[in-house]
Amino acid sequence: MKFICLICAEQMMEDLEPADRAAHFGDYLAFTEAIKREGHFVSGNRLLPAATAKTVRVREGRVSVTDGPFAETRELLGGYYLIDAPDMDAALAIAARIPGAQRGCVEVRPVADDPQTQALGLEA
Repeated sequence: MKFICLICAEQMMEDLEPADRAAHFGDYLAFTEAIKREGHFVSGNRLLPAATAKTVRVREGRVSVTDGPFAETRELLGGYYLIDAPDMDAALAIAARIPGAQRGCVEVRPVADDPQTQALGLEA
């Protein structure tokens, strides 16, 4: 079963002091290598800061694009892992090991795998 782990924090990598950034990146490297060895890794990546984001809305056929993330919040989405785990408990145990969980939070959601979603052909 696949789960998305959405990593949120008050500070993005770019906001950290250089030594702290290097250490935190090293923690992510070690975590990623571990879940690859364990067979849980599907994909993942770090996102650029929220200032680079655009939000798109369509209302009554009109497209609106605004700068920044969709919500005002102290914690911003900073990255994600798509993992493979047998159940939610296992996914939560993996998510608890994500270095960002120590500085912010990690939201864990099951990825839809129903016939209607499969018909979209989204899986690679």
